[in-house]
Amino acid sequence: MKIRILGKPKTILSNSHGKHGYFGWPTVARLQNGSLAVVCSGYRCGHICPFGKLVMATSDDEGNTWTGAFPLIDTPLDDRDGGICAFGENGVMVTSFNNSIAAQRAWNPDNAYYNAYLDTLTKADEEAYLGSQFRLSFDGGRSFGPIFRSPVTSPHGPTELRDGTLLWVGRVFSADDSFPENSGVYAYAVHANGNMEFRGAVPKAAAAEGIELCEPHAVELPDGRIVCHIRSERGYDFSTFQTESADGGRTWSEPIPLLPEHGGAPAHLLLHSSGVLISAYGCRQPPYGVRLMLSTDDGRTWQKDVPLFTEGVSADLGYPATVELKDGSLLTVFYAQEEPNGPAVIRQVLWQIISD
Repeated sequence: MKIRILGKPKTILSNSHGKHGYFGWPTVARLQNGSLAVVCSGYRCGHICPFGKLVMATSDDEGNTWTGAFPLIDTPLDDRDGGICAFGENGVMVTSFNNSIAAQRAWNPDNAYYNAYLDTLTKADEEAYLGSQFRLSFDGGRSFGPIFRSPVTSPHGPTELRDGTLLWVGRVFSADDSFPENSGVYAYAVHANGNMEFRGAVPKAAAAEGIELCEPHAVELPDGRIVCHIRSERGYDFSTFQTESADGGRTWSEPIPLLPEHGGAPAHLLLHSSGVLISAYGCRQPPYGVRLMLSTDDGRTWQKDVPLFTEGVSADLGYPATVELKDGSLLTVFYAQEEPNGPAVIRQVLWQIISD
């Protein structure tokens, strides 16, 4: 199987007129009215800074043009990663997470600008907002309800199952992005009132002790199986593992590695209308870029390391997510620097699958 790139990569979200010009960790989805929506962490100073907020932009012309980015979650803390899932007739869920004040200080101990802002935050701010968070819309994304908290977090958010369940597979939230003793990947059903119901736990990777799993994304296939790709850390760094569930996320198979260590992560899964299962992931080893895994047998075997974007100028890139366009072509968003010393921005690539 081959792919064809349609045109050149294009920057769709940036801010070149101020200090807060860094955008990262996007997800794209199609809303019920037919428009596309991208969410990400925007208006930041850098990869680690206290100023991020979850923002959204929309497109009514299949990604040719985009609105400016407007905030959906803007707490006093650093709101990171943007996930989005359209569900039901009019539902939209957006997700983010943040880190503690102490973690922010530890990561930037000598940055006077950052720390001057952190000095304004209080324990009450942290108690009110620290955690993995989400908001729900029931009018197709025109308005959103209150901020809810989740026990788990993931870059791209939940997925809708065929029975209408909104299933969120995520890693246990950590205030300093570490791996505490209870760290692991778990599946929850999200209810319309913001409550979350535990479904099941993904087993620890048995291939090598000490491996930690994080940043999962899942998709349901026509036969009812749920395939989930998970980033690995510690002992098998920055690679992708696969686990599956045949009972709605209640039990999961032992995760197995799909890529070598440093082979790429985290992944976003999409089932194309042709039946091809697509997994897009970032590569932070030269050549920096975004690659694909493609499967024609529902994730049982994969064609790996298909290059999609090869123009990365640093390892600060990735977190791709893909949506199918109305003509069957595909649009993948990701974040990357346009030049070595510039801020990261949100970019997109248009492409199509070519049958052999």
